[in-house]
Formats: sequence, C-alpha cells, structure tokens
Amino acid sequence: MEFRGAMGGLYRITEWIMRFSVTNVLWLLCSAPFFFLLFTKVLLSQQNFVNESLLTNWLMAIVAPFTLFPATAAMFSVVRKWVMGETDAALIRTFFKGYKGSYKQAMIGGFFYTILFVVMYFDYVVYMTQLSSFQFIGYVMLGLLIMLFVSLFNFFSMLSHVHMGTFQLVKNSILLTLIRPLRIILTTVISGMVLYFCLFHMPALFFVFAGSVIAYYAFFNFHAAFHEIQENNRKLDEEQEVDTQDTEAKLDAVDNAPVK
Repeated sequence: MEFRGAMGGLYRITEWIMRFSVTNVLWLLCSAPFFFLLFTKVLLSQQNFVNESLLTNWLMAIVAPFTLFPATAAMFSVVRKWVMGETDAALIRTFFKGYKGSYKQAMIGGFFYTILFVVMYFDYVVYMTQLSSFQFIGYVMLGLLIMLFVSLFNFFSMLSHVHMGTFQLVKNSILLTLIRPLRIILTTVISGMVLYFCLFHMPALFFVFAGSVIAYYAFFNFHAAFHEIQENNRKLDEEQEVDTQDTEAKLDAVDNAPVK
C-alpha cells in the first residue's frame, strides 16, 4: 500500500511538471518574436550599442501587443482551469482556445498598457535627468509605473475569468491593485524570486517553468481576492447597508460580470 501510494504521488508530481512545462513552452513559442528582441537587446546592451538597443526597445513595444499579451492571456486561461479544479482539461486545446478567444482584447489591452508604459517612462526619464528641480514628479511617475506593471497580473487574470469590455478590464485591474495591495505585492515578490532563481541560478528553468508557475500563483491570488470582494458585496446586499462611498463598490461590473 505504501509503495502504491508513493507511486501515485510520484505520478501526480510528474503530471503537474508536464502541465507546467507544456504550458510554458507554448507561451514562449507564441511570444517568440518578443523574446527574440529581448535577447537581442541584452546582447546589444552588453556590447554598448546604445542606438541599436534603443531601436530594439521600440520594436519590443510594437511587437508585444501582437504576441506577448495574447500568449500570456492564453497561458492564464490554462492555469485558471487548474485553480478552478479542472485539472484534466486538454492543455493544447485550452491554450489555443484561450489564445483565439481573447486575442482581440489582449491585443487592445496590450496597446493601451504599452502606450502608458512608454509615456510614463519617457516622463520619468525627463524629470530625473533634464528637470532636476522636479525630480519628485519623477519618483511619482516611477511609482505609477510600478503600479501599472503589477496590475498586469490582475489584467490577465480578469481577462481569463470574466466577460467584460476591454476598458473595464484595464480600469478594474488597476482598481483591484489599489484596493488589494498586499496580495498583488506578494504576487510580485514571489514572481521576482522565481525569475531571479531561474535567470541567475538555473536559466533552463525559465524555458520550462517560470512563466506558467508565475501565472498559476498570480491567478490563485487573484481568485482569492475576487472571491473576497464577491463575498463582501453579497454580505452588504444581505444587510441592506451598501455604502456607495466604499472603494470596493467602485469596481463596477466586476461582481456582476459573468464568469467564463
């Protein structure tokens, strides 16, 4: 019996390893143009080719909405199945179904996020280097950049989980980041640790596990926060004491949005 139990546990571990690795490889393949440019940028930076490196930045910004964002949305649609208990869902079919189904919204959201990143980063550089007397604005822009970046975890999670307009997805992703900062900070810290370990200690793991593991943990945290908001709103409705000034109530359409 102990031998059977050990073999069963080993089989389940192997099965989960395969799920994470296949999903991660699919994500990398569909995002290949973006990561090729990223790898090229790293090489150019090491060789001090400044102008070429800046050009690569622009190319990455152009390519990301068409490749990285839809591929990441598809990866989140797969890990969502696992968190929701549907561990037997076909990986490749689920991935490409999510890729096709969310491509338009992911691309539009990618353009929106990319434009915001470019504008905020340009403002940050200007205030920190050319307008030294207004450096405090540069620090504000840096804070906004960080908040915008971490809100991407919520954006992809919501895109895979609820039916909602693209503008509402972006808006509610940012609002959820503001009202549930501890969860998103924890997600960001754990994700940073995973990336650091993979890139600086075992680079091969980045190609096998990094993206899918981060996506799984990010959606797990999002789903817990989403459930908390739904429960709080439900209790408020039951007690008939809904406060219109409550910040969580500002997440319009989240509670009533149909789950995919």
